[in-house]
Amino acid sequence: MGQEEESQRVIGEIRLPAAQKKGKVSLEEVLTRRRSVRDFSPQTLELAQIGQLMWAAQGITDPARGFRTAPSAGATYPLEIYVVAPDGHFRYVPQTHRLERLSRTDLRSALGVVAGNQSCVRDGAVDVVIAAVLARTSKKYGTRAVRYVHLEAGHAAQNILLQATALGLGGVSVGAFYDPQVKQLLGLPDDHDPLYILALGNPR
Repeated sequence: MGQEEESQRVIGEIRLPAAQKKGKVSLEEVLTRRRSVRDFSPQTLELAQIGQLMWAAQGITDPARGFRTAPSAGATYPLEIYVVAPDGHFRYVPQTHRLERLSRTDLRSALGVVAGNQSCVRDGAVDVVIAAVLARTSKKYGTRAVRYVHLEAGHAAQNILLQATALGLGGVSVGAFYDPQVKQLLGLPDDHDPLYILALGNPR
């Protein structure tokens, strides 16, 4: 992260279990099974499941070169992944496969309100917010960066949804939300723009 970027107050961190690199179902099965799921049971997610979802989104797959699970234009990696969970909200750190704790408050209901009162966001076991720091990519690609960053957010979101399906979970992508309110609710720095919300959990 460049020195010119804003930082957030971190009040703790959680080390995630190592991601599994071999699943129980084939990619073809996962692609066939994937559906948008909006109705979730109250069951919480295990830390290993959250860790696997984070790895699918932005996990490091080549430590020597820093490459990640989702392609990025020029390996500029503008995305920041936030997890909104019952025990607080967190920022994922790919380099150490950890979650930085930013609060101890359950913000899912409030996030649902600023996402057009969508019950799936309120009722998901976790909500994942994909934000982007456009400047990381625009330094290299100028105005073309807007397109590249949005493409990358889609790559990461699909990875999350496919991983959720492979874990027996469900999820739905949400694009209808009020950007300023999401930024304020999560305390995002000014240069972090929310692009995507993914509601995830155990299907009812």
